[in-house]
Amino acid sequence: MDSTALEPSLYTVKAVFILDNDGNRLLSKYYDKELYPSMKEQKNFEKNVFNKTHKADNEIAFVEGMTIVYKSSIDLFFYVAGSGQENELMLMAVLTCLFEALSHILRKNVEKRSLLDNMDGCFLVVDEIIDGGVILESDPQQVIQKVNYRVDENPLSEQSVAQHLTEKLALTSNVLHSAKEQIKWSILK
Repeated sequence: MDSTALEPSLYTVKAVFILDNDGNRLLSKYYDKELYPSMKEQKNFEKNVFNKTHKADNEIAFVEGMTIVYKSSIDLFFYVAGSGQENELMLMAVLTCLFEALSHILRKNVEKRSLLDNMDGCFLVVDEIIDGGVILESDPQQVIQKVNYRVDENPLSEQSVAQHLTEKLALTSNVLHSAKEQIKWSILK
């Protein structure tokens, strides 16, 4: 082994992807652009990983020199990939955080239809956990808090629209108040 392969790095995650029970991509993020630069190569890698893992009862696999940790739920397969020398426990912590945060956002209904209906929140969760291959967070409660997504509130898109409208209304109210004051002072002069 060469010494550069064993040097520690913050860039631990090479890819995160979620596949349906037929092996079709639902969500994916690749952080090492040199590893699988084209969509075709990425999909071939995902098919290869799916074919080797969908019937297995394990949590870890080594495919194409990569360490893959995975988990299945109803009709979804969650994957986190790292280099061949990567610490499996770190990758598993990312996978667990991803699954639990998505489970909370999807109201414990972790299945394909629910995931597709809440894709914006799913991408936010992935982005809060990993940035450019660097693990930022492994606590699902912290991730949920950061994306400000609670079960008892409106869905994220409705919440964003409501917040935007409230801000616009407040801005409009301030502008009208300011205009009134200017007109009043111009009349009094």
